Amino acid sequence: MESSYSKGYVTFKDGFIACVPTILGYVGIGIACGIVGKSSGLSILSVVLMSVIVYGGSSQFIITGMLVSGAPISAIVFTTFLVNLRHFLMSMSVAEYFKETSLLKSIGIGTLLTDESYGVLMTAVLKEKQVSFSWVNGLNITAYLVWILSTLLGAILGNVIPDPQSLGLDYALVAMFIGLIILQIEYPLKVRTKATLMVMLSVAISLYLLSHVLSIELSVLAATLIGCMIGAMTDDKH
Repeated sequence: MESSYSKGYVTFKDGFIACVPTILGYVGIGIACGIVGKSSGLSILSVVLMSVIVYGGSSQFIITGMLVSGAPISAIVFTTFLVNLRHFLMSMSVAEYFKETSLLKSIGIGTLLTDESYGVLMTAVLKEKQVSFSWVNGLNITAYLVWILSTLLGAILGNVIPDPQSLGLDYALVAMFIGLIILQIEYPLKVRTKATLMVMLSVAISLYLLSHVLSIELSVLAATLIGCMIGAMTDDKH
């Protein structure tokens, strides 16, 4: 069965290797997140538990900020739900590539899927690579463990670096997202330039317009759906 998978996309080790760029990004962001959490008054254990349970960089930054501002738990939970709602669409978009995988294994893939691991996975899919469950595990589990350890390190360093913004660590998350976007659009821009540009423009324009009437979280979700619709329409014409 494994012979049907593409070379370099078979084993757990292959997934680990594919995760290396994500590791480099996670270390910087995780340390920053840990420092922010510690400097906001959270204990090291709380920072680590949040990484284990929530496992979302943007979510954890938001949760920490809301805790500091004294926001009610219900508001924190609802905001976190909205911020992470995009993962529902992300999981749906990759589900078709794991039709032969059991429900339990599929849940495992979806649970540990992040923006970054999704970017790496979709880059492989767009290059028409056949990826195995072990490869995805190597990618997801490595990223998960690195994130936890990085936030732990950040929480420890938080005792001596109270202001992460003074070192520019708060920009690490933005920088990694830019890198992921470039990785995902590089190949489609070469082979389907017009259709890819149409999707990108539809997402950018709809996000800008919707952000004036909806929350940014719902705007991102709606703009993503619009981009998917445009992508499906242009794909049929192609």
